[in-house]
Amino acid sequence: MPPIRTAATALATLAALPAAAQTAETPIEVRAFVASMFEIGELTGDRAGEFQYWYENHFDGAEPIAVAGAKTPVHCNEDGVCGSVLGMGKVASSASMMAILLDPRFDFSNAYFLLTGVAGTPPSRGTIGMVSWASHLIDYDLGHRWAEDEVPAGEPLFMPRSGYEDIRRYELNPALVEAAMAASADVELADSQEARDYRLRYPDEVAQGAPFIGTGTHMTGDTFFHGPGLSEEAQYMAELYEAADYVITEMEAAAIAQVIDRLHGTDRVLSLRGAVNFDQGHPDETTLEHLDPAPGETAGGFDETLVNIERVGSALLSEITGNWDAWKAGVPAAE
Repeated sequence: MPPIRTAATALATLAALPAAAQTAETPIEVRAFVASMFEIGELTGDRAGEFQYWYENHFDGAEPIAVAGAKTPVHCNEDGVCGSVLGMGKVASSASMMAILLDPRFDFSNAYFLLTGVAGTPPSRGTIGMVSWASHLIDYDLGHRWAEDEVPAGEPLFMPRSGYEDIRRYELNPALVEAAMAASADVELADSQEARDYRLRYPDEVAQGAPFIGTGTHMTGDTFFHGPGLSEEAQYMAELYEAADYVITEMEAAAIAQVIDRLHGTDRVLSLRGAVNFDQGHPDETTLEHLDPAPGETAGGFDETLVNIERVGSALLSEITGNWDAWKAGVPAAE
């Protein structure tokens, strides 16, 4: 016959358990979450990918928190800023984001989301080293496309598909974008002689200019599109969806925004991208040559752009975490 468990013995057993086993762990209040898409090697000490400067300046020494279903662990600091590498492309990045959002160890109820990484830009509207806060996110892939020789010359090669109206275009919170632009307005941007020399291959005044901080539409597509024709198509899509001019081509933001929207809405979502390449070749270069450049023909400024992304984003993070009482309830009214 098994021994009878009395209330006294049950209490004695409970008292012997570790404190963590007796009470639920208090979730981490996330004030801001930095999402990067890839890292080249280690998180510090080697050639930097998209997350390394974030890690070194915000999370160095933080205990990694492994999340089931996420590509890499989450790192958090004492200011309530957390970050992770989500993976490249729509599927990898959105899967990681959903796994992290659903982990009960994190409280995202008041969090701001900063989706960051490198990108391409049309030479008519951007340049190497520039940094852009997205006003709109557009999914490049949700629609119908056909070959150029299958329609009359000059007609569009893309048509939206019905049923995707709520997820093919996101207008990000204008007040938040305006606050981000204001917070980062005085950030000094890095540049390099290699990047300056490369820009001169393009005749566009903007392309030849120095890096700057701007805003516009970010086009999300798993297709790494290149060439003037597809660049024009991206601008056509931006106009078709009544968004701002297309300025950035990237692979993740619209998909991640959809994931966040399902659980928290998009009022606190930002996309921050830095341009490391043009979306087309210069006048003396074919699209294929631009996609597969010969040695010495690549654009410079990759590391400088990574520096710029972190500097610009950190200016806003400092504003948010340094004035959390004002930001917790939403974007403070502009002065």
